Amino acid sequence: MPRHCCDQIKPFLAMDVLAEAHQLERQGHSVIHLEVGQPDFNTPECVKEAAIAALRDNKTGYTPSNGILPLREAIAEYYKEQYKVTLSPERILVTQGTSPGLMMLLAALCDTGDTVITPGPTYACYDSAIRFAGARSLRVPTTEEAGFQLDPDRVRQGLQPDTKAILVNSPSNPGGTLISREDLRELAQIGPTILSDEIYHGLVYEGEATSALEVTEHCCVADGFSKRYAMTGWRLGWIVAPETMIPVLNRLQQNFFICANSVAQWAGIAALKYAAPDVERMRTEYNRRRLVLIKGLTRLGFGVDSSPAGAFYVLANARHIHKDSLELAFDILRKAHVGVAPGIDFGPEAEGYLRFTYANSVENIEEALHRLKKYLERR
Repeated sequence: MPRHCCDQIKPFLAMDVLAEAHQLERQGHSVIHLEVGQPDFNTPECVKEAAIAALRDNKTGYTPSNGILPLREAIAEYYKEQYKVTLSPERILVTQGTSPGLMMLLAALCDTGDTVITPGPTYACYDSAIRFAGARSLRVPTTEEAGFQLDPDRVRQGLQPDTKAILVNSPSNPGGTLISREDLRELAQIGPTILSDEIYHGLVYEGEATSALEVTEHCCVADGFSKRYAMTGWRLGWIVAPETMIPVLNRLQQNFFICANSVAQWAGIAALKYAAPDVERMRTEYNRRRLVLIKGLTRLGFGVDSSPAGAFYVLANARHIHKDSLELAFDILRKAHVGVAPGIDFGPEAEGYLRFTYANSVENIEEALHRLKKYLERR
């Protein structure tokens, strides 16, 4: 990648907030973390036990680049049970988390200078991954009334001859909203490949998440274990792609990642087969926290007109407090000791907003709301 392209990769601002929060903690301050989507639950016991067994059985060497067959078969079975979609394991490639999977998909889909349609606002790192593939992000503005999800008519208007993919994220980061099955199907009929990031599937509280695989064969899907299984540090994910793309994706995996972590792969099988009760327990608790946070933010005067239905984020309008979300986020951190993510991290469309995560306990969320109340009173 040319040096000038590397220079275009922007910082992930939520991580900058987290870094200063850690610095404050080292100075003795108590900081409540609502800035980063880090589940506060432990990885399910069945997953840890499977990893220990894999270590004891010396399953610690390289695996096939596309992943061990038992895991790919378990992923295929997951799609059959969850979405009534029949997949060949040969269409599945196991990755070191969802982010490397997205990078490989973008590299396989795009030539230099191509465009990828993304919603505005959207997850902070999408634009960087698109640039890394040599392509350009073609931002299509969304509205809060539509849950910050892509509108097919607006996508058609923004379409260019070199558009190779339409990136969909549902449940979404930063808004936690769902795209409707009808809109997803309509997007799939526009032409470019649907690239669907489904990492927050399984964490839905209102409505139902639709996999792109349910509405079209002309799609690529990225998913993984980090969020719903509380396995962020295990770095394990997968991608599903048309069979014609798999040889290219496998070559990319061989050259740049070799394979996903072998022990994590065996643990992933246990997650898919046995951890459903743990996921449901976590989902129920996330929903309880979601309701507490939305009610508390609304009471404090933040705008939450688009209620999150999934993931574990609330994107709240704070323009009446300060229009510069980065400055406001750091001011809240330094004066109230509450970490929040600035809206500008997710694009200019979210400037003036703040993203709060409820991947923290109800007690900590309530304390954060108390600190925010005092902070606002002082302002």
